[in-house]
Amino acid sequence: MGRVIHFEIHVDDMDRAKKFYGEVFGWTFEDYSSFAGMPYFGAVTGDADAMGINGALMQRHGAAPQPGQPVNGFACTMGVGDYDATEAKILEHGGTIALPKYALPGMAWQGYYIDTEGNIIGIHQPDVNAK
Repeated sequence: MGRVIHFEIHVDDMDRAKKFYGEVFGWTFEDYSSFAGMPYFGAVTGDADAMGINGALMQRHGAAPQPGQPVNGFACTMGVGDYDATEAKILEHGGTIALPKYALPGMAWQGYYIDTEGNIIGIHQPDVNAK
């Protein structure tokens, strides 16, 4: 079985992307550029003992996604404790709404955003009272 063990977010402006993901989600970064032969920063997304995976920000090698273009890769969704506060941080740090907050009835709140690099990301707050 092929389980997801790592993700890569392609970015145009590495400093801007590191600031966005660091400020919004609290990620930290480790410079692996010398190993990758290009700008490549490992993203530590949480405690190693907690559920989830780590990934990386890597330099984009082509055109950024265009507004309105369908997703042509994976959309990463981050689990959050406070949906509304996280949305506020996303918007404060240059992200925009792609699909507004909606209920997954009896399970969670979900929504999608466009990061500072034009990529679609999701946020998900568990809530059995969502409707």
